[in-house]
Amino acid sequence: MVASAVLGFPRIGANREVKKAVEAYWAGKITADQLTQAAADVKKSNWTSVKAKGVDYVPSGEFSLYDHVLDHAAAFNVIPKRYVGQGLTPLDVYFAMGRGRQADGVDVPASEMKKWFDSNYHFVVPEFSAETDFKLNFNKAIEEYKEAQVHGVETRPVVLGPVSFLVLGKASKDAKPGFEPLSLLPNLLPVYKQLLGDLKTAGAEWVQIDEPVLVLDKAAGYEKEFASAYAELSPVAPKILLTTYFGRLDSNLSYVAKLPIAGLHIDLDRAPAQLDEVIAAVKPTNIVLSLGLVSGRNIWKADFQAAIKLGQKAVDALGQDRVIVATSSSLLHTPVTLESEKKLTAEQKDWFSFALEKAAEVSVLAKVLSGSQDAAVSAAVKANDESIAKRRDFERTSDDAVRKRVASITDEMLERKSPFAVRKETKEIRNARAKFTKGEITEVEYEDFLKKEIESVVRFQETIGLDLLVHGEPERNDMVQYFGEQLNGFVFTQNGWVQSYGSRYVRPPIIVSDVSRPGPITVKWSSYAQSVTKHPMKGMLTGPVTILNWSFPRADVSRELQSKQLALALRDEVIDLEKAGIHAVQVDEPAIREGLPLRRADWDNYLKWAVDSFKLSTAGVSDALQTHSHFCYSDFDDIFPSIQRLDADVISIEASKSDMKLLNTFKQYGYANQIGPGVYDIHSPRVPGDQEIRDRLKSMLDILPDSLLFVNPDCGLKTRGWKETEASLKNLVSAARWARQQYA
Repeated sequence: MVASAVLGFPRIGANREVKKAVEAYWAGKITADQLTQAAADVKKSNWTSVKAKGVDYVPSGEFSLYDHVLDHAAAFNVIPKRYVGQGLTPLDVYFAMGRGRQADGVDVPASEMKKWFDSNYHFVVPEFSAETDFKLNFNKAIEEYKEAQVHGVETRPVVLGPVSFLVLGKASKDAKPGFEPLSLLPNLLPVYKQLLGDLKTAGAEWVQIDEPVLVLDKAAGYEKEFASAYAELSPVAPKILLTTYFGRLDSNLSYVAKLPIAGLHIDLDRAPAQLDEVIAAVKPTNIVLSLGLVSGRNIWKADFQAAIKLGQKAVDALGQDRVIVATSSSLLHTPVTLESEKKLTAEQKDWFSFALEKAAEVSVLAKVLSGSQDAAVSAAVKANDESIAKRRDFERTSDDAVRKRVASITDEMLERKSPFAVRKETKEIRNARAKFTKGEITEVEYEDFLKKEIESVVRFQETIGLDLLVHGEPERNDMVQYFGEQLNGFVFTQNGWVQSYGSRYVRPPIIVSDVSRPGPITVKWSSYAQSVTKHPMKGMLTGPVTILNWSFPRADVSRELQSKQLALALRDEVIDLEKAGIHAVQVDEPAIREGLPLRRADWDNYLKWAVDSFKLSTAGVSDALQTHSHFCYSDFDDIFPSIQRLDADVISIEASKSDMKLLNTFKQYGYANQIGPGVYDIHSPRVPGDQEIRDRLKSMLDILPDSLLFVNPDCGLKTRGWKETEASLKNLVSAARWARQQYA
């Protein structure tokens, strides 16, 4: 019989219970025991809900209060020295690693974060050195396995694999030059053997070991490490399901199929073309093949007929007992359930499938491939056929004017005429927006409130001495959602929350049809802000590639088409901002590197249309308007020529947590435009001191000429409180003034 599986489930809670509990703990409003209980309630709900959908393999061990990679580091004692000996509890050490801590005499910065492959999820980067002392501080996998059993649910524990754990990490600052974390594999494996052996003793039949690095080109060089690792682990572990996702195995399949594993999972949502090759490779073995037929990354209802066709191919070749139908990846990247959505139309709701609905989909597909004649299964397939047919009918409609405009894009439209942030959102702003949304205050009252907020932000910036001002964006909820709400072609959820990092959740818009701008979006508020100051005001827009990557995109047309439609809409906005007297416009593209395909062979096409989209959005203005862009958590070394081709007058980048390693890349390539390397981390609540920022500026000016340097935070300040924002920016301005005197 074909089994069904979910690789992971959202850990936020149906009503964001985890966010609320974690932030209450940080604020001292609840105890650690109360936080643990809130987490236990969400885990119980997850396990029992997935089981109730008929899923055979329910995941456990993948829940997290902050980040699953951080959990793994804490469990394996990969704790940087700066967090040790501070008198903190293990839980507070854990949170300090994730977000930093500045309280009770403890002042430590947060660890570096990076994007989880090509998703908008951020993970905390583990730090290794030759002195790393691996040991099992706690066995999270077995704790949650037993916890689920108490609730009557037999689960399949999930563990991040040893090779991926090391490869995704970095050498710590105190590591010797040339140190490679993967060299620690022999030291790490005994701890994995202990963890997996305990799971086997506890009665776990299977363990899901995630090795997502197998979809990367560089994994071609890890054959010996994978062979040695799994030769040691397999004899002591439950049956191992080696899990890959987000891409294709390609040449790595040749050695993966030889590993002593019981099962292999592949992503057929992102890489369906790999199925035939994988079937051929595993057929001579006893390996069970787990098919990622239901998307873990998007919210569209699965096309059962297309999925059954792929699944049947595997069943015909391997037999039912060697096939599992699963989600393509963890459902971490999708909202919890459609049941919470009350404002979507019936037609719209019928298009979508969130995490719980996807659990039901894998269950139905497994039963179909097992030959079930159950009436409920047949009814589910029929209903799906009808839903997909209706959606396909809708997809055939298009906005001819938008399509013609995209088709008429020329190379000249991508070039400028000549060759070459502060955000805040207070509780008061959120309350006012909520009251306006609920109809408790009038539009006039709301706009008066926004004008007062904007003027307050402008006066603050003038007072502390910032040179280039922004209006603070009090009218905006989220940097993507806000723009989606002003454009044609999007729909929105009430509770479609997805974790971005820690307790930061986002509600991605959904692109359902052709995108266009019915009218100005930001011009009103930016021009008002400019009217109350003599300082130059910077308009703030989210770029086309980021809006695309941080939305749930259409699946029926290319990402390129969607990006260029967004770019044309933003082009009109940039032109209107210049006409309104705005002196600079920042078009943020923090997701441009994130969207890069995982395989180098696929890069050129993506980079061509992604860079063209940015240029299309910014090139319609005169040379007098200064264009800015912002990137975060990005490694630019491999794509720097594309960054240069963006032709932004000023770019700002994350630099405070990545040891400013990117700056050498800018120097190496002779970057001639202005650069704003972030001088402090805005994802942490700690306030950087004046001297701390001065020290960073010294390091920057050792690499960059002072004529190119902008001084700014790592990112926008929307997630920070006003008190810490005010203190941090005052220190930033003080350090910038010092640098002018020292380096003038």
